[in-house]
Amino acid sequence: MADRGTRRVYRGLAARGEAVRNSAGRLAVAIALAASAGACSFPVASLVSAETTGSIGSKVVSPLSAELGAEDWRRAKGAMAVALDPQGSGSPVTWDNPDTGFKGTFTPVGQPFVKGDEICRAFLTGLNGQATSSSLQGTACRLSGEEWAIKDVKPWRRPA
Repeated sequence: MADRGTRRVYRGLAARGEAVRNSAGRLAVAIALAASAGACSFPVASLVSAETTGSIGSKVVSPLSAELGAEDWRRAKGAMAVALDPQGSGSPVTWDNPDTGFKGTFTPVGQPFVKGDEICRAFLTGLNGQATSSSLQGTACRLSGEEWAIKDVKPWRRPA
């Protein structure tokens, strides 16, 4: 539903000969049109099309394993957040995804520490899939109120 404001924005662009040639320009026009529509209700997202290239995939890749899917990683991140919480018990926290067969455990190691503006904590994690199993050690950090982000991770070998 176009109103006078919408037509004014479009005419203003056309009168100045400004062609919208790229996706950023189309996005700006879509936002301007949506904002000027006022009483009309339609999702702005429907005006913007997402384009993907062959080099950019839609699969979420976990820093723990390329085999983990998006739902596996979502569940693992939840367990990691509980396990690494500085206010928590310091106990291992498990997760699983019955749909894929993946499961794992996060165990905090040592006390949380401050690095720069972030609070960090070392961890051990075990991942088990239908045909794979791995033990990893790493460090995750977060800004106050933000999500934990894994900063480094490598295979864990039991000390001799």
